[in-house]
Amino acid sequence: MYKLTAKGERIREMFSDIAPRYDFLNRLLSFGIDRRWRRIAVNCVKWSAGGRVLDVATGTGDVALEIARQTPASVKIVGLDFSEGMVTLGRQKVAQSPYAERISLDIAPCEAIPFPDGTFDSVTIAFGIRNVVDRQQGLREMQRILRPGGRAVILEFSNPRSRLFKAIYSFYFLRVLPVIGGLFSQFSAYKYLPDSVLEFPSQEQFKELMTAAGFSNTTHRDLTFGIATIYIGEKAP
Repeated sequence: MYKLTAKGERIREMFSDIAPRYDFLNRLLSFGIDRRWRRIAVNCVKWSAGGRVLDVATGTGDVALEIARQTPASVKIVGLDFSEGMVTLGRQKVAQSPYAERISLDIAPCEAIPFPDGTFDSVTIAFGIRNVVDRQQGLREMQRILRPGGRAVILEFSNPRSRLFKAIYSFYFLRVLPVIGGLFSQFSAYKYLPDSVLEFPSQEQFKELMTAAGFSNTTHRDLTFGIATIYIGEKAP
């Protein structure tokens, strides 16, 4: 059984606390663009008939549901998250969707994925890798459970490169977003969000971490002036 660090436990507790307002605030604070980012990321997923796709840090299941929308009925999807509160809400969403028979959600951290080597065609994680305390271990686990030739698709916030847009973005992210988040949920949680993004490695640095974890052919694609980035890495055939 993997034991989270004290920091990991605090992050898990925070996400369980904000789970009831999480989807609403995602839509509000991103002006709905987070849905488009997820659709684009899922479009990069590699799948095979009768195959399986894993979504790590699945939260309330948005990416798992999008994978189901974009793949045929023979593809099964597993979502994992270390927050019981998030998974509980995600299971309710999945049960009310047309994809209930194809999606299962379970509780587990990224650092200890409870599946054998080579189980999945693809693994995804959206806005979750920066919350993994042992990021390198999490990436190694994601690489381990992929089949040879499998693909990891990682969607994460990043810092815009344009000086003007970065200034506007930083003002909203650091000053406005925590206040709005605090009105509907917890100020501390939505103060943590921009702080964690600012501490996240650059695109080139993160691709180096992926390569060190065993991924090859690592690439990235910036979205919406660099607010978010899709990273792709593959497991050698």
